[in-house]
Amino acid sequence: MTKKMLVGLGNPGARYRDTRHNVGFRFLDLLAKAQGLHFTEEKAFKAEIANWRPTPDLDILLVKPLCFMNKSGESVGQLARYYRIGVDDITVIYDDLDMAAGKLRLKKGGGSGGHNGIKSLNLHVGNAYTRVKIGIGRPADNRDVTNWVLSSMTPMEARDEQLIFDCLLPEITVIVQGHLAQASNRIQLKLRKTLMEGER
Repeated sequence: MTKKMLVGLGNPGARYRDTRHNVGFRFLDLLAKAQGLHFTEEKAFKAEIANWRPTPDLDILLVKPLCFMNKSGESVGQLARYYRIGVDDITVIYDDLDMAAGKLRLKKGGGSGGHNGIKSLNLHVGNAYTRVKIGIGRPADNRDVTNWVLSSMTPMEARDEQLIFDCLLPEITVIVQGHLAQASNRIQLKLRKTLMEGER
């Protein structure tokens, strides 16, 4: 049985919990709650981890790196080597400035797009992992991006994030197994349907 890794990117600590940058942590927390899982801190790997076996032949290691965003790859790289998980078996959930809030994109491989966590992952594990990119949009009037990603979401952004999570949650095992087109189609259809119903 191949072991998979599902990484949520974020910064540790209460001050960052509700910031735009912590979308990966929030999704893994939601997933763990839905599945009755509990994270444990592994100081040797600078990460919180939980083991999830959604089916008898699928074993997924949930990972929240605790070494801050720009060093996330160090933690993920150590865990990948320890558990012998190849880059093709890693899926990463993170925020994307270049997509509007309420948008989601799945893709395999690619550059960092200026994201410090992804830069670190590409350096330490390679870039051929699966990405679950969740839009947070850019600040208006060219405001400082660092302050933007480290600021708390607005109530509307939080609502959009919850909508994304509701659509992503039932598809996450499909994504981890590499069936991106199938998962993306179902997620986008559900998003459109939900938005249309909300407009009535």
